[in-house]
Amino acid sequence: MTSSPETPKIERFSSALPFWLSLGLVPIAIFAAMQGGWAIALLPLSTWYLFTFLDYVVGNNTQNPDLETPEEQLFWYRLITLLWAPIQLVTIFGIMIYVAQTDHLSRVEEWLLFAALGILSGTIGITYAHELMHQKPKLERWLADILLASVLYSHFRSEHLLVHHRYIGTPRDPVTARYGESFYRFFPRVLYQSLVSSFKAEKGMLARKNLPWFHRSNPFWLYWALQGGFVLLAWVIGGWWGVFLFVTQAFWAVFQLELVDYVEHYGLTRKHLGDGKYEHVLPRHSWNAAQQASNWLLINLQRHSDHHYKPNRRFPLLQTYDEDDAPQLPFGYPLMTMIALVPVAWRKTMNPRVKEWRKQYYPEIKDWKPYKNASNPMPR
Repeated sequence: MTSSPETPKIERFSSALPFWLSLGLVPIAIFAAMQGGWAIALLPLSTWYLFTFLDYVVGNNTQNPDLETPEEQLFWYRLITLLWAPIQLVTIFGIMIYVAQTDHLSRVEEWLLFAALGILSGTIGITYAHELMHQKPKLERWLADILLASVLYSHFRSEHLLVHHRYIGTPRDPVTARYGESFYRFFPRVLYQSLVSSFKAEKGMLARKNLPWFHRSNPFWLYWALQGGFVLLAWVIGGWWGVFLFVTQAFWAVFQLELVDYVEHYGLTRKHLGDGKYEHVLPRHSWNAAQQASNWLLINLQRHSDHHYKPNRRFPLLQTYDEDDAPQLPFGYPLMTMIALVPVAWRKTMNPRVKEWRKQYYPEIKDWKPYKNASNPMPR
């Protein structure tokens, strides 16, 4: 594990302030709605492109925070994740009300605006929901459900907690991108498989309690209620066009999420031990990225190797690893997701790294064909 001469402590608001940069997207979104035209491009420019540039300027952060930091010193880090749900809802539906009551934007501009808002609710909203769903307080889990419902992807909570973390790096995890699989094959596959696997996981948990799937404790009832409520609100504000715009931002938010999912585990697999068993999850089973600016934007999501190793660890305490313990991405998520959209460039960038990962961590495995894709003959 990478370490520094002095393990930094987390104490003051000033140290948490860079993680509040996401708030800057709100006035940009409002300006884009009021201005239209070229201003709509400011949302993708201020996330994908700006933070790619900042990563180049700021460089990497390989320091690790003190794991003994008391909870009360994390207040300013937690607060931004708690505030984001109401901020996001007010932004999206406030802009929808504005669009419904004005006519200075064309239909195409309105569509582009809400597609751009999907960057805000996907890059920031789902990332924060991911942090919140892993925590014990009910308020944080509720906020996660609200954020996920606002992008019509509520089942992500069940899929992530019950399927992904348990089966990461195995054929049973839809979200682990297979070696050689392009994003354009991954995306439709994961949309279907994650929905099915999450419902089956909740159904299985109820069955172990001798309860039917339709029992009121099945969280899918909550998921459907929250999602239906948001769709109804969009209809009240803007009719069927309002629903279309709401679904547009939801689609592009999910698109952002699954792009990141694709990057996080591409080609990485856990060793099969026989009888359907796999080795324990280790930092080596997720790609790690130490780029500091994009970790500010994504609240350390790129320290993904440690997240899967210690899933309940709050984001300011996540550790980074060097190449001896975890595979390293060459760039931060903003640039990596853009590369993922060009399969030829992605394969050229990542396939050699996957092959090196195999040699480094599993030199004893000579035949990787059984690990190639979800249809392999390995026991389930």
